[in-house]
Amino acid sequence: MSALRFNHMELTLPPGALERDRDAIVTFYSEVFGFNAIEVPLFDTAGLLLATDDEVSQFLLLMEQDEHLHSPGYDHLGFLCESRAEVDDLMAKCRQWQKKDDRVRIKEYEDLVIAPTTTHAFYLQYLLPIWFDIQVIEYEAGTEPKKTWVYR
Repeated sequence: MSALRFNHMELTLPPGALERDRDAIVTFYSEVFGFNAIEVPLFDTAGLLLATDDEVSQFLLLMEQDEHLHSPGYDHLGFLCESRAEVDDLMAKCRQWQKKDDRVRIKEYEDLVIAPTTTHAFYLQYLLPIWFDIQVIEYEAGTEPKKTWVYR
């Protein structure tokens, strides 16, 4: 069996949230992460799909429901970056947004060192009912994983 890959995550929001926050969600997630926003008609309603790539091979699907997701803790979805500099650049973008919109929530972490790896990360939450863990995992020389994902 081949390895499973992330395809999508549906996040449910309270009724009216997309109408109220759609523009802010689209602007933030497209400017910070480069996501593409696509309106999708599903189940007699409209959802908002945030795709990580032009092929829509990975995405977040935002839908409104009376019984919507509520995550009071640090439940999260992890985004893996290629470098420490990329994580730092994304945190800087989020901090810039936070200056103009206090709904941007950032939780900084010290590097997590569990030999032979170091994880450099921060958590982000903005208008969606879940946190995102933005991270890079650095490996000591010679300990890199034998298998890695390749984006072509």
